[in-house]
Amino acid sequence: MQLQPLVDALREVVLVQRVVHADETPVQMLAPGEKKTHRAYVWAYCTTPFSVLKAVVYDLSPSRAGEHARNFLGTWNGKLVCDDFAGYKASFELGITEIGCMAHARRKFFDLHVANKSQLAEQALHSIGGLYEIERQAKEMNDEDRRRLRQEIAVPVAAKLHEWMLAQRELVPEGSAMAKALDYSLKRWVALTRYLGDGAVPIDNNPVENTIRPWALGRSNWLFAGSLRSGKRAAAIMSLIQSARMNGHDPYAYLKDVLTRLPTQKASEIEHLLPHQWMPD
Repeated sequence: MQLQPLVDALREVVLVQRVVHADETPVQMLAPGEKKTHRAYVWAYCTTPFSVLKAVVYDLSPSRAGEHARNFLGTWNGKLVCDDFAGYKASFELGITEIGCMAHARRKFFDLHVANKSQLAEQALHSIGGLYEIERQAKEMNDEDRRRLRQEIAVPVAAKLHEWMLAQRELVPEGSAMAKALDYSLKRWVALTRYLGDGAVPIDNNPVENTIRPWALGRSNWLFAGSLRSGKRAAAIMSLIQSARMNGHDPYAYLKDVLTRLPTQKASEIEHLLPHQWMPD
């Protein structure tokens, strides 16, 4: 595929980053030799809001098996921001550091509060909201100043929240919705609070969920991928389109120019055509 060397180069620069977001979403794919579809998955790997590099790479696989994430990440051993999907667990055993998503933890309490106006859930939301308010203050800071602010202000808030969760867990009925919400956070507390010690690490995985949205919207338009090969081709094109958008480019102008220049571009200079380095010829 003509664009594949460019997408491979984009993957390489993303995996130079020491902090990367990851998420996955289902897409329907036509089964080989059959007239029905089955569930395949698109995985998204993107840079953080704190990174100078703005890029996302998609990878389509025939299943949600964790081996697909391991194959994409290869020997990379940085910090992976993700949800609690079991498919990433084997990568953590190989040296990758798990960064939990506070938004997922918050969502457990939010859903509980919406369902029955739980006062305990409201208390949890208030404390988690305090952590997010600190992040709003730290948004424009450099990594070191952000880490320092977190250590001074957010660490005590998180410690108090953790203490409160442990106390409430002893009081709520086993198997209740509140117990499940508390267990989600308590079992992942180390991963959820690792961001406090590193200013380059975000509090949640929301940025990559935003890059997944075009696929969710697209499902209602193109319905399914015709094959694994065509699905991977779509993932490659979408990687370039979304990365171009992240860098403020018009995707059409970018692709038109790159497709014109790519056949004669030296392999050693292909990085100049990546969205974050591209300049119109």
